Amino acid sequence: MKLMASARVVLTDSGGIQEETTFLKVPCITLRENTERPITIDVGSNTVVGTDPVSILKNFYQVMKNGNVRCRIPELWDGHAAERIVEILLRRTLSPPSEKS
Repeated sequence: MKLMASARVVLTDSGGIQEETTFLKVPCITLRENTERPITIDVGSNTVVGTDPVSILKNFYQVMKNGNVRCRIPELWDGHAAERIVEILLRRTLSPPSEKS
């Protein structure tokens, strides 16, 4: 985490790293043809470039030239997911069952 937080850019093929760099607001270049974390692309922290060396270098130099990208952290990535889950579970377990018609 310290290395990523201090980085100007991260190159990876890991979905977990894509999420971590998004939270840290560090630009990420994903060396795959797709991602299971499309939200990271939507918020501007991640670029999927594939495995072509020319595309990888082009995107790397673009990030290095332009500095840190301006991205936002996705809604609900605030560290309070467990609290929200507990609230939902409590509501569902403490509420009377609904009548079935």
